[in-house]
Amino acid sequence: MAMEDDEKYMKHCLQLAEEALKNGDPPVGAILVLGATILGEGVESGKSSGDITNHAEIIAIRNAITNGFRKDLLKAKLYTTHEPCMMCSYVIRHHHIPEIIFGVSVKYTGGYTSSFNILATEKVPKWGKKPTVTGGICKEACEALNKKFNPAE
Repeated sequence: MAMEDDEKYMKHCLQLAEEALKNGDPPVGAILVLGATILGEGVESGKSSGDITNHAEIIAIRNAITNGFRKDLLKAKLYTTHEPCMMCSYVIRHHHIPEIIFGVSVKYTGGYTSSFNILATEKVPKWGKKPTVTGGICKEACEALNKKFNPAE
């Protein structure tokens, strides 16, 4: 059942990523889920807004907080089409989000698979236990959107 849920929620992220692509942004969509409730969602808009902090994951966290779910972040799952970058990973750790599910890895700046593995470290005492991280969910669909944004890759 968990894998079916992961795919269902990642498909929602892919719809958000399509929205980002239409706006000229990298195709990244993110949602925070607790149980069967979507607490917040985010559409990548760093390029179109001119504000680099407008990554989908950060927008999803801001949206969940605005929606009154700040305390629930401690129990939520974050779904995102792309591995959270270093900046997003810092925000994720700050809010103690315990589980991350992503589609594709981000080679140089990913917060889990790069040498800047903020999601995997336990060297920052106030961050506590590292989150569970699962990659590769709907990977092909995420990669296909990337190719639409950057055909050279």
